[in-house]
Amino acid sequence: MKAVKYVYGLSTALLLGGATLSLATGYTAGAQVAQNDTAKIAQVVPRSGAPTSFADLTEQLAPAVVNISTRQRIEVADNSANPFAGTPFENFFGGGGSGGSQPQTREAQSLGSGFIISADGYVVTNNHVITAEGKGQVESITVTMPDGTEYPAKLIGKDAASDLAVLKISGPKAFPFVTFGDSSHARVGDWVVAIGNPFGLGGTVTAGIISAVLRNTGTGGAYDRYLQTDASINRGNSGGPMFDMKGQVIGINNAIFSPTGGSVGIGFAIPAETAAPIVQKLIKGEKIQRGYLGVRIQPINDDLADALGIDRRKGEFIQGVEPTGAAAKAGLKAGDVVVRVNGKEVTKDQTLSFLVANTAPGTRIPLDIIRDGKAMTVTATVTQRPSEEELQQTFNPDSDSADPFAGKDPQQQQQKGTVEQTLGLSVIEVTPQIARRLGVQESLKGVVVVGVDPNSDAGQKGFARGFLILSAGGRDVATPADLDAAIKAAKAEGRSAILLKVQPRGQPATLVPVRMR
Repeated sequence: MKAVKYVYGLSTALLLGGATLSLATGYTAGAQVAQNDTAKIAQVVPRSGAPTSFADLTEQLAPAVVNISTRQRIEVADNSANPFAGTPFENFFGGGGSGGSQPQTREAQSLGSGFIISADGYVVTNNHVITAEGKGQVESITVTMPDGTEYPAKLIGKDAASDLAVLKISGPKAFPFVTFGDSSHARVGDWVVAIGNPFGLGGTVTAGIISAVLRNTGTGGAYDRYLQTDASINRGNSGGPMFDMKGQVIGINNAIFSPTGGSVGIGFAIPAETAAPIVQKLIKGEKIQRGYLGVRIQPINDDLADALGIDRRKGEFIQGVEPTGAAAKAGLKAGDVVVRVNGKEVTKDQTLSFLVANTAPGTRIPLDIIRDGKAMTVTATVTQRPSEEELQQTFNPDSDSADPFAGKDPQQQQQKGTVEQTLGLSVIEVTPQIARRLGVQESLKGVVVVGVDPNSDAGQKGFARGFLILSAGGRDVATPADLDAAIKAAKAEGRSAILLKVQPRGQPATLVPVRMR
């Protein structure tokens, strides 16, 4: 029912080390210097063709790649005082005579990779490398050099949206360091080298090519644009650098696509053009400001395109609008398709989230949209993007998955005819009594699903008994006859799918394209 915003097997806390998250440490012997000497490195690697060896390049760069470990305190339940914990008798004796189990803390560790970007010890890594699990609290961060020297690290700044963090270490002498390159010039087929600490095996070097640039993984968010590589990247590589043949950092290893948890040759790195400006702001203590519209979006797929009668995968579809947000004030509505932002095309590689996030709050921008098959333009004033924690709550109200029709035979309530034959759904009109049972206003107009053919497209998309259908093909639906008429109208227009406004119990309404048969 909800828009899919993930890639199968994509690990986002992914490259952390551990048991299931394998711990990683790194040691490289014999390295002397890592300061980026472009002229020297250019002599090592021919400008054309594949290098005969990455050894000299690695020798120059590896000393600046570090292991990052954190010591955390994680809150856990203490059941040791109750021998019946986890059984039906858990509370029978009053928590084992100790007044019930009390939360306890345990020590945990996480490890990842990072790299030094200045002689005075600024270190870049992923935010998830230094962020505590659940209710945990990070007590200390340690940076380990390739020669085994350890330094306590101070957190300078972190940014959850881009998954970046900056640390600071201090030592008796200047640190070896590397610099950011220009990832905007990266091309598919370019050689790259990744250095990090996968699976606790110490400093490890892998090489490959850039498989794609500005790869959108479907996870959503303002920074779903990665460099994709076939260089082997695994758990523990998180936060480590990806170098070009000039020895410059063009990406920060961040995620993998994997059905097994190990490398299958599809790794993702945050592009330097995205990371470098954010890193500099974190070092300066500046607040990261991003634009925000207040919409819930979904890419255009074949079903949506057919239901809307628009070109395939043109723009992005608005699923929901915050009532008091910038989009609502601009007149955007659920069902609109945004095709351009401030003159820039909305594409798979240049998403609505990315374009808006990279617009300064307070800026007025035109949005070209398609509404009910007609092109129009609205103007929105971009606001400040909330924190990631606030965003998680925006469109995520509490839900109740209980079936309001449990114990009843749906065959006794079915509305036979076009709806059932075409959509595989049995529906009845929403009465005040049904509305109360569903937890919605008694005045709500719509039909409620009381039966679903699991072989229908609606069934495959998660429709269930108790779902409300509020509109179909842009028409309000108050009775089964209304839904029947909307289906006939869509077929008369040559549509193979119809857009339904559906409200699962306890959740916001969602627009879902359903194929007709």
